[in-house]
Amino acid sequence: MVQKYQSPVRVYKYPFELVMAAYEKRFPTCPEIPVFLGSEILHESKSDDGAIHIIERSCKLNVDAPRLLKKIAGVEYVFFIQKNTVNWKERTLRIEAHNETFANRVVVLETCSYSVHPENEEWTCFEQSASLDIKSFFGFESTVEKIAMKQYTSNIKRGKEVIEHYLKELISQGITFIPRWTPPAVCGQAAEQAPAVGHNADAVPVEAGARGTTKEQTGSSCPPAEAVSPDADKLDADYIERYLGQLTPMQESCLIRLRQWLQETHKGKIPKDEHILRFLRARDFNIDKAREMLCQSLSWRKQYQVDYILQSWRPPALLDEYYTGGWHYQDKDGRPLYILRLGQMDTKGLVKALGEESLLRHVLSINEEGQKRCEENTNLFGRPITSWTCLVDLEGLNMRHLWRPGVKALLRIIEVVEDNYPETLGRLLIVRAPRVFPVLWTLVSPFINENTRQKFLIYSGNNYQGPGGLVDYVDKEVIPDFLGGDCMCTVPEGGLVPKSLYQTDEETENADHIRLWTETIYHSASVLRGAPHEIVVEILEGESVITWDFDILKGDVVFSLFHSKRAPETSHKEATLPSTSTAGDNVQLIDKTWVLGVDYSRMESPLVCREGESIQGSHVTRWPGFYILQWKMHGPLPCSGTSLPRVDDVLASLQVSSHKCKLIYYYEVLASKDFRGSMSSLESCNSGFSQLSGATTSSNQSQSSSHLSR
Repeated sequence: MVQKYQSPVRVYKYPFELVMAAYEKRFPTCPEIPVFLGSEILHESKSDDGAIHIIERSCKLNVDAPRLLKKIAGVEYVFFIQKNTVNWKERTLRIEAHNETFANRVVVLETCSYSVHPENEEWTCFEQSASLDIKSFFGFESTVEKIAMKQYTSNIKRGKEVIEHYLKELISQGITFIPRWTPPAVCGQAAEQAPAVGHNADAVPVEAGARGTTKEQTGSSCPPAEAVSPDADKLDADYIERYLGQLTPMQESCLIRLRQWLQETHKGKIPKDEHILRFLRARDFNIDKAREMLCQSLSWRKQYQVDYILQSWRPPALLDEYYTGGWHYQDKDGRPLYILRLGQMDTKGLVKALGEESLLRHVLSINEEGQKRCEENTNLFGRPITSWTCLVDLEGLNMRHLWRPGVKALLRIIEVVEDNYPETLGRLLIVRAPRVFPVLWTLVSPFINENTRQKFLIYSGNNYQGPGGLVDYVDKEVIPDFLGGDCMCTVPEGGLVPKSLYQTDEETENADHIRLWTETIYHSASVLRGAPHEIVVEILEGESVITWDFDILKGDVVFSLFHSKRAPETSHKEATLPSTSTAGDNVQLIDKTWVLGVDYSRMESPLVCREGESIQGSHVTRWPGFYILQWKMHGPLPCSGTSLPRVDDVLASLQVSSHKCKLIYYYEVLASKDFRGSMSSLESCNSGFSQLSGATTSSNQSQSSSHLSR
């Protein structure tokens, strides 16, 4: 397996030329990096104008490996080839390195770059990426991989410290300014020499303390090019430390790589960095597992409009009075503090009066509010706050709380929260746990993630009072009065919900039609091999706009748009596989006897959509008729070019293959007068993009006024 690393952007608050002088002090040897024993220049060249300077070196390293392994491998040191290309005109340095030792068994590739900061030309940015592929190594592949990754990551941050060390050394020597490169003399003008990054950094032309000429230009007719700006959407190390916390180099790399993947597949609609980081932590920074979990959660949020729950959800008056929970200042670590007096809550009465869905909505709104408060506290306290603390008072807990439907509702809520709000609970303090608590804990603990269970602190009786209790985690000034503190708490005291407020059987049945899981504008569908999913839109006036928005949950599909003057007949087949009950129906409309170009025509070029991608687009119709949106499985199909295989033709193959794709989709038709010609104008009251993300980009991808964005 190939191991990869991608660094965040690290910033030196010094000009590029000064950083280059510090960098060259690392050669030919560097006592500050013990594993680097020395280097030898193999090749050196410069361009005629001195703007490009290329140096190729052989570097000798002492790898910290067991003596036995070195003896088996037959080497004491390893050698790398490093090629440095500095462009003084563009003010960039590109470093490419690969291993020379055991090149046929181990492949190590590293690329580094120094460039001018996009917002401050007096600062320098550094980025680093690497890959390790161990093909074979005398049966010690796993051991060598661990040694290599450990040594590499331990030297990553050390590299920045070394550069800063040499920068301070230069400044102590009075070297604070190095003039920039200027073109050779033109029309008799004197040309300044390029600041040579050569064998001796002290030999570069230097003006100590003089900064007034930093931005001055000569009268040359060939002015220097503007500095190349790195991608403004990249993460820098200072931002990570300030807003996300201390991460190891490999954890930083996982965050950056997953973020890059989301940018490529979602094109700007990516979640906030702290949201991505929570899913990585929940899966121990396994990128593949975290990506799968995150994509499922993003689709869930989109399908059920969770992003808008804080604006749309208004708790019923009954919840305000009888739901015994609320926010209450913060704990000693700055985490928002949520207090839940579960023992005083009539869970049976709330379920009977409001239904399971209302309680679930309320819990989701609490979690959304918690994320919002974490962001506010991060700005307030000047350090990363990514989770909150929950204080649960079980005084009054009895067998009534073990009512089976109530426990079932609790388990469902726990499942939803665990899947979609991982690593948001920093600590759970349970106080005044009664004797019946072990029974409840036995029921719910199997549904709680092991990482979450480790954050539970349980106190029985009055053990929460005094040292080792609440005062270790919550300031005494904010401990609620009902727990012996001095702070008045506004959390409702609860009580029994009057039976007169219980829903009747008829009301309960009607409530099923407005359940959270069905109250969505998105439809789900399964796409089977050889059996596409199709929907038809009838257009009565020519100048209308069809818009669509869909997410690929599983597999790769090809999306197409067709037009026909004939009304298609629906071939409606429900998914026959046991596991597809939640995947939606598979509907086909294009008759197998229809001929492309005769009975129907293609309006959009086929668009290949990969798993995890989110697609938005629009098409301005030219003629009335029937427009068919089609999703089919991506891949070669044994069918003719003029007809599509039907469900009936592939039922036999489905008996032995469960391969299928899943998607959720939404579409609507806008009158041409309501459309201004870009995705940014499609401000539907129903369809919107995630509030966890930024703006959506769009790009023209056909000649028929279609606007597609991923």
